[in-house]
Amino acid sequence: MANLFFPVLLYLLFFLLPSPSLSLNFSSPVNTTLGLYNSLYFPSFNNSLMNTILTIFPSATIASNSLQVTPDSLNNADYLIDKAGRIFITKPFTLWENTSSGTRVASFYTAFDINIFRTNSSPPGEGFAFLIASSLESPPPGSGNGYLGLTNQTRDGDASNKFVAIELDTVKQSYDPDDNHIGLDINGVNSTAVNSLTPFGIEIAPVNATNYTLWVDYNGSTRHISVYMAKRGSSKPTKFVLNATLDLSEVINQEAYIGFSASTGVRYQLNCVLEWVLMVEKLREEKAGLSKLAIAVIIGVSCSISAIVALVLLAFYIRRKRVKDDPAMLTGTLRSLPGMPREFDFKALKKATDNFDEKMKLGQGGFGVVYKGVLVGENGEGDMVVAVKQFSRANTKGQEDFLQELSIINRLRHKHLVRLVGWCHRNCKFTLVYDFMPNGSLDQHLYGGPDKPILTWDRRYNIITGVASALQYLHNEYDQMVVHRDLKASNVMLDAAFNARLGDFGLARALEIDKTSYAELEVQGTMGYIAPECFHMGKATRESDVYGFGATILETVCGRRPRCDIAGFHFLVDWVWKLYREGRILEAVDSRLTGTFNEADADRLLRLGLMCSHPDSRERPKTQAIVQILSRSVPPPEVPPFKPAIFIPAPEPESDSSRLNSSGVTSSYTVSTSEGYTYSSYYASREHLENDRSLG
Repeated sequence: MANLFFPVLLYLLFFLLPSPSLSLNFSSPVNTTLGLYNSLYFPSFNNSLMNTILTIFPSATIASNSLQVTPDSLNNADYLIDKAGRIFITKPFTLWENTSSGTRVASFYTAFDINIFRTNSSPPGEGFAFLIASSLESPPPGSGNGYLGLTNQTRDGDASNKFVAIELDTVKQSYDPDDNHIGLDINGVNSTAVNSLTPFGIEIAPVNATNYTLWVDYNGSTRHISVYMAKRGSSKPTKFVLNATLDLSEVINQEAYIGFSASTGVRYQLNCVLEWVLMVEKLREEKAGLSKLAIAVIIGVSCSISAIVALVLLAFYIRRKRVKDDPAMLTGTLRSLPGMPREFDFKALKKATDNFDEKMKLGQGGFGVVYKGVLVGENGEGDMVVAVKQFSRANTKGQEDFLQELSIINRLRHKHLVRLVGWCHRNCKFTLVYDFMPNGSLDQHLYGGPDKPILTWDRRYNIITGVASALQYLHNEYDQMVVHRDLKASNVMLDAAFNARLGDFGLARALEIDKTSYAELEVQGTMGYIAPECFHMGKATRESDVYGFGATILETVCGRRPRCDIAGFHFLVDWVWKLYREGRILEAVDSRLTGTFNEADADRLLRLGLMCSHPDSRERPKTQAIVQILSRSVPPPEVPPFKPAIFIPAPEPESDSSRLNSSGVTSSYTVSTSEGYTYSSYYASREHLENDRSLG
């Protein structure tokens, strides 16, 4: 019964229902057979699959619970160029057969999650493919570059290749529409059907390392293939990204192998498969018969699952529609919440901001616009200057942004956090009111230009100390652990006395007691402040907040942005690490402070900034230790002379993470240079690696 139930459930979840993700929460690969289908499901990948269920050819491997079809892009650049890899399910599938009534072709359905990881802003290359091949062979010699591990210059287009592939190509060849397209390849890489993915809002290898799901549906009866693609966690789209006629019996052998291939050229990318489900129709008539009992069970299971899902979706729809369509219900709910601050009248906020005039604008972010406002005092009270944040995204998203930020900041109370004064909701317009910070944000003083007074050393040290205190409160002292997820200089506000107030909780998340991380489909934050493991794990943790704090320390001390070109480096942390290695770390201090800063404290801050920016999240100091270091009660941390390798932790069990959607893992390797020390950076470009090698 178990073997019968699982494939039916699998089929319903993946192909009949609008599934939000691939995850079915199995801890190991599932391989089952039903009268109609052979089914395999890989919730993740480990080395026990190598040369057993899976056959893996160089330069592919399994690492960090994912299939890495090309080498980890954190390796030395010379090792990444012109590589090709393949991974297959070891057992072949019968995909067509001759019968008395003609050729019968198997249908198959597959869905898989991928992560195409590029280094920093370097252009990616070359591409990735879902592959059906007639033989279990390694990539042909010379199949790197634009040949995607499928063929080579000599054999390209030859009918003897006998393969079919769905390519995701990130380099434009003369026959390609662009450098961001999907294509159907038959015996060669000049696609027989091809579409640009740009009109669909899809970028195969974005800088933010987005995970995607691909669904490939092949109908053996109609000889037709359709491919769908969306961000991981999304429902299967109704519109395909590729659609073509394909007769497998005219291309491949009856017994064929299914898997993936990929390649790099002078440009490179890490091509990862995070999760995979495959269902292939069985053709052997002697195995295909179903008893009446089996058919009855299938119908019963299908109806039961469909009914349950329909009821859940209906209840969700009704509840959501009631709240969305009834602003009074939402407002009433907000008023009833414990600890809610003052509710403002929208007309009063409109008047305070001169009808949200552009001249009152203080700043703008991804979720809304912030205005300065002056609220007229009542009952003899003086006027109050406030910062008014109006959420600007479309109604549904704006409501979600508003409620998310309100739910976090509403109960937070700390002297180094920007205080929430009140809120307003009227006619689907959502507004939060905060204390006004007369000295703006930290970055305005660091980069304000010649007309802005230089931020003194004492103020810089006190600002860093204040932010550390706020972070300690969020991570350990509040009744829930809060991860800020966007700690940077522009979100450190300064009051009239230049005390730090951490603000902008639009990305912050409060975690339940038994949770240690928050996962989301896309990496959120600002480049230079984002911890390297976030690009691989898709999770925000206390450690990733500490990384952002480390970047802010270095930025404040050095007067340079975390992402800057200096001495051949693209990131501030790498330059500071080099100066530390050479015993010249104080040269990193903002030159405008020469002769006015405390050298011992500068050394303390720079060392702390480097350790908070450690590529291995396990080595970063906790906020309790950070507060002690800044209070000078303990010595500054010991820093390794060379920047260590990135460490990507193994994925946590589902219960350890507050996951709204399934998020994937990509890579984990130590990178050794010819000088004998480890060097790794998730944003390392080839030039950067070569420059660092020359500095050794």
